[in-house]
Amino acid sequence: MNKEILKFCIEKGLLLDKEVCDILSDFGDKEARDIIEKISFCNDKIINRSFFLKNSKILSYISDENREKLSVKLGVSIEISHESIKVEKTELEESRKVKVLFSSINKTKKISVEDFVKYLRARLSETKRMLADRPELENLVSINKISGQRQNLSIIGIMSEKRVTKNKNIIFGIEDISGKINILVNQNKQDIYEKARDVILDSVIGVRGTGNRELVFANEIIFPDVLIREKINLERDESAAFISDIHVGSKMFLEKNFLKFIDWINGELGDEKQRDEARKIKYVFITGDTIDGIGVYPGQEKLLDIKDIKEQYTRLAFYLNKIRKDITIILCPGQHDAVRVAEPQPAIDKEYASSLHEIENLILVSNPSMIEITNNGKRGIKILMYHGASMNSLISEIESLRIIKAHDTPSKVVRYMLKFRHLGPIHSAVTYIPNENTDELAIKEIPDIITTADLHKPDVDIYNNVLIICSSCWQSITPFEEKVGNHPDPCKVPILNLKTRAIKILDFSDSPQDKTCEEKDNTIICKVK
Repeated sequence: MNKEILKFCIEKGLLLDKEVCDILSDFGDKEARDIIEKISFCNDKIINRSFFLKNSKILSYISDENREKLSVKLGVSIEISHESIKVEKTELEESRKVKVLFSSINKTKKISVEDFVKYLRARLSETKRMLADRPELENLVSINKISGQRQNLSIIGIMSEKRVTKNKNIIFGIEDISGKINILVNQNKQDIYEKARDVILDSVIGVRGTGNRELVFANEIIFPDVLIREKINLERDESAAFISDIHVGSKMFLEKNFLKFIDWINGELGDEKQRDEARKIKYVFITGDTIDGIGVYPGQEKLLDIKDIKEQYTRLAFYLNKIRKDITIILCPGQHDAVRVAEPQPAIDKEYASSLHEIENLILVSNPSMIEITNNGKRGIKILMYHGASMNSLISEIESLRIIKAHDTPSKVVRYMLKFRHLGPIHSAVTYIPNENTDELAIKEIPDIITTADLHKPDVDIYNNVLIICSSCWQSITPFEEKVGNHPDPCKVPILNLKTRAIKILDFSDSPQDKTCEEKDNTIICKVK
């Protein structure tokens, strides 16, 4: 029972101490899950005796019998009037509009080479399951089962090497648990050749072809890929705003424009139509780099307005506290935040950002994380949040992205994440903590929406019915961005109506614009004045 409880808690993004786990083991499976479900809506994610002392009101939502049993075992005394239960239950029902489906818990252990081996095996195994049912992969076999006779076959493996021959053909090595084999892609097969050029090291793919144990001639390359067959619309007429890269503490932080956004979302700015849109906003997703941090890169202190990281978070909390309280804010970290750089990055904790933990309508999650906006008992809308540290390496390694200068069109980079079903497919391109049991950067569950950041460019696209939303920033161009050729486009906020799926980008910048709204790259951009 203990293992089942812990597994369910991990799914809910909770960390139980041994005492509470043992207490919950005395309940039936259904009762224990019900209790865990109720407490999962609190901001605190470490569940111990202190949690219940601090959040004793949460027990009012548990059945009378279970509440009495739990309070006795915990030694928590609660007295609740019927009136207060009614008020608090309404608040809980409101909070239930957002569920955290996945948020990684910070793990502290010594990492060995064996952990990386197990992690890569887990990646191969999980992605293989995604590919195994694909009808294109006929006669699927393990590499060690391939005979010396020429045959039609399909294999699934992780790409370990890639090179171009003097005849301009592409050869890459594919490995599975049982062995390794070389795949040749002939340059005369134009469609598959173009696919092969975009295959990157450490990605897991399927290959259908003809050959033997020495060499397989590829006839098709199959990516794990995503596909949503039916778009989900919210029954409620509500909207979500997507922001990131606020960089509070930087001298380049555009405070006036950020406050302009907050005034708008509170219904205090814009024309009547824009104020109506603001009133529909019920969710704000903040996808990392909320502060500028300390010591992120050499010489950063010269560009800081606030040089204490706790003060940076206190200032951020000051801004977020201004946002009206009927809006749920979901925030994940990025490379500049006060968490480890290695992914998955845990949620920002109290050590540096206690002021954030005091904001009642703020949910702190890991990077990456999966959030669901509930839908009146039906399947909700699932949003995958990922800051995007791997985006630069994908642009560097994928030729087609380099050609189109994908730093200016980040949604094109996200397409490849969805195609490979992985947020950081290239080993060592991003620093990560290996999990020997699962690959936490793999896109196991296909989201309805994926939102990313990092490149400071707003961009919107749809790939196989998955909506891609790349956020802007609230920081003017830095010397580093000038050096690497980035072209940030600050103060733009994608707004998505979750009922109609209509999306537009609101402009809170100081740049002049004659028209109130204009269409650019199939997206409507509206100036807020």
